[in-house]
Amino acid sequence: MTKKIAVIGRGFAFMDLKVGFRFRTHRRTIREADLAAFVALTGLTEELFSVQEERQLVPGALVYSFAEGLLLPSMQDTGLAFLNATLDIKAPTLVGDTLHVECEVTEARKTSKGDRGLVRFRNRVVNDKGETVLEYNPLRLLKLK
Repeated sequence: MTKKIAVIGRGFAFMDLKVGFRFRTHRRTIREADLAAFVALTGLTEELFSVQEERQLVPGALVYSFAEGLLLPSMQDTGLAFLNATLDIKAPTLVGDTLHVECEVTEARKTSKGDRGLVRFRNRVVNDKGETVLEYNPLRLLKLK
């Protein structure tokens, strides 16, 4: 086989993205095991997250981490760097909530050298009740093609 074969699962390159382009991710339910593993990994042993009294609260850092994981297919093989972002937690997230991310391109420009692109997104993490629980606006460095 000498012909190049396309690989499925490749993310968006800079040339694929224009201001106003929107997409959403698949969904993911946060389980008790996810919270326990995250607390153990990060050392966030605050009782708010480690003592169960009713439905367990989830750290915003875990919600953000899940969002980035859900977004991985959109930048697989094309993302070069996460440069910056502001992040706002809008509502609590609980174990058992199912999340997805809704994204919109708000800025897209080539780098000064012109060999890569800078793209800023508005990302809204939405729960299964339709509530926005977290918003952030990452600036990513992407391959052109």
